[in-house]
Amino acid sequence: MRACAPDGAMSAGSVAMVPRSASRRAGEPIIGAHRLRHTAATEILAGGGSLAEVAQILRHHCESTTALYAKVDRAALDLVLRPWPGEQR
Repeated sequence: MRACAPDGAMSAGSVAMVPRSASRRAGEPIIGAHRLRHTAATEILAGGGSLAEVAQILRHHCESTTALYAKVDRAALDLVLRPWPGEQR
């Protein structure tokens, strides 16, 4: 926390260091900004959010970029997956 707001935007290095420093202070394994973004994207999708919503939250211009963060819930996918012709399920 700061008593005075910063003069400008945070640098990429600063953004990366915030979760690293916080996890270190909490005595937890080091967690980076990428993992936080990935986890947020996955949780939003698991909660019923759309890829477009995730893209907006992560501030991506292209959903294909967002898809790199948003992993598919394989258990949910199994519910709608059709078997390969000739395959028993």
